[in-house]
Amino acid sequence: MNAAQRNRHASLLRASGFEDGPALTVQSTDGEIPQGRELSFAWLSGTVMTGLTSVLLMGAALYVSFQGQDTFSTAYKALQLAAPKLEQPFATDMTAKSSRIRPVAETRSDLETIEASIRQVVDGREILRNQPFIRLRATLATTATSLSADAPAYDPVAILNATRPLQAGALDLNADVYGTDVDGEVAVRQADMPLSTIPARTITDEIAADFVRGSAEATFYTEDAPPTLAYAALGPSLDALARDGGTVSPNGIAENVTVVPKTTLASAKGLGRTERFLTVREIGPLADTLIRNGFSRAQVSMVENTLANLIPAGGLPAGIRLRILYGPLTSDSNSLVPYRMSIYRPESMAGDPHIATVALSDNGQYVVGLQPDWVDFPHEDIEQINVGNLPTVYRSIWETGRKHDLDNDTIERIIGMFAYDIDMTKRISAGDTIEILETQDAPEAKPELLYVSLTLSGTKRQLYRFATQDGTVDFYDPDGETGKRFLNRRPLEGGGTLRSRFGYRIHPIFKTRKLHTGVDLAAPSGTPIYASGDGTIQYYRWQSGYGNKIEIQHVNGYETAYGHLSRFVDGLGVGSKVRQGQLIGYVGSTGQSTGPHLHFEILIHGNLVDPLSVKLPKDNVLAPQYREAFKQAMGQINDLLARDGSPTKVAAAKTP
Repeated sequence: MNAAQRNRHASLLRASGFEDGPALTVQSTDGEIPQGRELSFAWLSGTVMTGLTSVLLMGAALYVSFQGQDTFSTAYKALQLAAPKLEQPFATDMTAKSSRIRPVAETRSDLETIEASIRQVVDGREILRNQPFIRLRATLATTATSLSADAPAYDPVAILNATRPLQAGALDLNADVYGTDVDGEVAVRQADMPLSTIPARTITDEIAADFVRGSAEATFYTEDAPPTLAYAALGPSLDALARDGGTVSPNGIAENVTVVPKTTLASAKGLGRTERFLTVREIGPLADTLIRNGFSRAQVSMVENTLANLIPAGGLPAGIRLRILYGPLTSDSNSLVPYRMSIYRPESMAGDPHIATVALSDNGQYVVGLQPDWVDFPHEDIEQINVGNLPTVYRSIWETGRKHDLDNDTIERIIGMFAYDIDMTKRISAGDTIEILETQDAPEAKPELLYVSLTLSGTKRQLYRFATQDGTVDFYDPDGETGKRFLNRRPLEGGGTLRSRFGYRIHPIFKTRKLHTGVDLAAPSGTPIYASGDGTIQYYRWQSGYGNKIEIQHVNGYETAYGHLSRFVDGLGVGSKVRQGQLIGYVGSTGQSTGPHLHFEILIHGNLVDPLSVKLPKDNVLAPQYREAFKQAMGQINDLLARDGSPTKVAAAKTP
């Protein structure tokens, strides 16, 4: 740029209001107001710090408002007084950001002792003796607390070990059960029937003649009973037919494994709060009641210390009422902890009903709290249901079992009984129930499980214990079939996370609509993969698209396939025989894959089916020769379940 151009530009700038001046300086004029070209580092630093402080304060406020409300202000929420008395108790959640009515479920928990007389063979002689049984009828837990926080992670393959048949214990479970109790033990002697005794006729001469002539309409009946149509006994198990060279027509009818109401739970983030109202009907240590309702032993100790000077001198009376508010300890917690517990006097006692309230503070201590807003207590125990808190079937069974002092082996066996028919990763519905019958614990013998039923979404499944002549004990449904399927639907450690179902979808790589021939179960790379059932490996190498792939041929036209493996197991190959639950490979992302997962397929006579919903044959069916004995044993168990029992002490309210 020449001098003329520079002068022209300078003239334009001056005409626009700009003027020549010295450069910016940090030297302020002493004793005078700083001019426009003078800078102050102190002023600049103060301005920047003020801006940063404002940003941090606003960020913290937003975090507390939208995400951190359960980890910040816990004590404030727990201790504050809500102003007016509610006209509609249990109707709204005062801590939530919605005024929608919450569902309320009755929390039934009946533990009873039933006395019955049984016949046993002891040292070669038959005796009658009294046998106490424990019957539990309970609502499945709708809140997962510290009771089940240490439960083992769900692993379908590990469940196989819990479903192995047992050996008969001290109680002959196929023995006769009588309706009248006996005093002590009574020996049973058998004698020949007198020759003068003539058995009553079971069929008429006319019906017998029709049967001999081969009448197609012949039925058996007594003179006093209606006709009963004959039926075909169920056939042998798949294993027995495979050994004998027989075949079974596969049942490829697709059906839902579990019926669950459609909900938006899958998209719910974090856990919400829920509240429980219960009555302690028996006097005993308060700690027992607290532990059964989700307090850890460390929390129980803090609560007892806090309540030491607030409990009446005579102790807590029977019939006290508890109101417990639960919430997550952290935003990513999978268990709820008691935020606040209030103790109220029985309804029949005069005076102020409120005895004391303890609340969880920000530093994890239980401190004395103010009485929350009053609500009228219901006559039955209930719980406000927060649909975002409903646990999986697996977690709920653990929570319910721990609450009623079932040992871990019993809980694992119960889960194993139903794991093949029920998707244990599904959430329960409010009101789902469990019923258990077992022998009473005794010094000489552990309790033995006799019967278990689960009612999920209105569908009831029952399993009865039965011992065969060789002493093997297993659990069978009313049709004489075990709950165990001969194929495992999720054959990898932990069961994986379902990422893609069977059916047509937009291919994640080619972006075209194609049939997805199996299910994708996501898991970390290297997760063990197991054989879904007994069979023979027929393919064991790389296949385009599938990457490292294994195919196993099972009996009766069933095949399974496993794709995208990171690597195979040494020592196996085409022709190798494997058993259900045997390690065959590891999760990977080989072939056409967008991430580590197992692509699992089931084929029936070459036809692809949905692994998660196809009806699979049972692994074991009770042999026909045991049908009558099983029917009798099932009737005896049903008789015990129908009897009136005496309540068993399960809760208490006495302070140490």
